[in-house]
Amino acid sequence: MREQTKISVSEWASWPLEREIVIARVVDADRDTAFRAWTDPSQIVQWFGPDGFRIETQEIDIREGGVWRFEMVAPDGTRYSNRMAFLRIEEPGLIEVNHGTDADNDPDCFRMLVTFDEQDNGKTVVTLRQMHPTSERRTTCIGFGAVEYGAQTLDKLANHVADKSRVANAKN
Repeated sequence: MREQTKISVSEWASWPLEREIVIARVVDADRDTAFRAWTDPSQIVQWFGPDGFRIETQEIDIREGGVWRFEMVAPDGTRYSNRMAFLRIEEPGLIEVNHGTDADNDPDCFRMLVTFDEQDNGKTVVTLRQMHPTSERRTTCIGFGAVEYGAQTLDKLANHVADKSRVANAKN
């Protein structure tokens, strides 16, 4: 994995656009519920990943300094190793990670920032920003479907938190 240094707000704002992928989704849940879906190990494994993929976790410790090591298993059985190293977690608004393969010094590891912005209507805007090490790597990721797969992942999050909100509202 790449260096474990947090990026300052000004550095995020000045990240080169040709190395960035941004995906956003409005979810029908309050910010705390959406944030917990990302930081609760029992929840994230239920929804994370593109349509049809399943998650097999080897290790999960979602806290600053923790890691989540897992394999995404495609519908055809192809396995993709992943490691997320959690650099910063600011409840309930921000998660910063290094995301790459489950290998030390992965040259394709990218920085990811997930933010949670609550709207006045109780819904939450979840924005996922990927900052790739090079513009060529960004282009490669777009080419194999990173934008579509990221959108599918956020759709699965939206369904997950909407179901949680419905259950909570039914109990009240």
